[in-house]
Amino acid sequence: MVSFQELGLVNTKELFRKAYDGGYAVPAFNFVFTEQLQAIIDACIELQSPVIIQASAHTCENMGIEYVRHLVSASMERVAAKNSPIQVALNLDHGLRFEDCKRCIENGFSSVMIDGSAKEFSENIAISRQVVELAHPHHVCVEGELGILSGKEGEVSHSESKYTDPKAVKEFVEASGVDSLAISIGSCHGVVKIVADEDGNFPPLRFDILKEIEESLPGFPIVLHGSSCIYPEYVEMINRHGGHLTAAQGIPEEQVKRAAESAVCKINVASDGWIAATAAARKALWENPETIDPRTFLKASRAEMTRLYIRKIQQVMGSAGKC
Repeated sequence: MVSFQELGLVNTKELFRKAYDGGYAVPAFNFVFTEQLQAIIDACIELQSPVIIQASAHTCENMGIEYVRHLVSASMERVAAKNSPIQVALNLDHGLRFEDCKRCIENGFSSVMIDGSAKEFSENIAISRQVVELAHPHHVCVEGELGILSGKEGEVSHSESKYTDPKAVKEFVEASGVDSLAISIGSCHGVVKIVADEDGNFPPLRFDILKEIEESLPGFPIVLHGSSCIYPEYVEMINRHGGHLTAAQGIPEEQVKRAAESAVCKINVASDGWIAATAAARKALWENPETIDPRTFLKASRAEMTRLYIRKIQQVMGSAGKC
């Protein structure tokens, strides 16, 4: 077994305490390839922001969990070489099975998410409690989920959302023992997160539900998934250079920022990173149609993702300079 302390990582307990007290959110950035991880680390070093690096169960399977561990370990060597004070956690995103969480704990993850949101309430509590009992002796934190987000991310796919019931959160947290709770208040996985009504207006996040949850769980860290903004400039760049993204629409930046100033201590961003990388890659290939060297477009993607993550940290999360 490899402990997260050996890799120079921290768990999320202290990160969330500081975020809750400071009125900001710790960015939780998913990565699926090396240049994306480099962009995340470079942005956080530049702005001295804490960060939660996320690998989904699908990424761990596709890339190989040992590769994930070694890439993160190499990233921590870069942090040390820069004498950077940033604190880094490594989280399993959307673990659907106990075995997913177990493998990640054994491979140096400092946090794991067990997603039992599609199960019956009692079953969700039971599997979350099982993971907690495995994780806590190793000082690994556990994120649970109550409520369902629509959309697709890796193995997670739901056609409809189900808002979190504020009246159920206290019982769930106490019975399961989780350290943080992902909730559903209107965000969504994928590149079509919200749909306009007949008048062209987009529904806001359900901050009324969030407020009830805050009152029910004072001081407890809340997590928001499916919170990419899907910036129009990247959609336009993709479509201008041979892509075909239609109806792409994310959560407005001001709404995510409002959430970050509340009890939401962790905000997940996956799609925005992918869309920025794809936009830059398509542009680079369009402008250099004769190239066969992947470095041509991977370099452009890394630079664009770094700019994106800097924007997220500064304008949305409020986590710059919090290390």
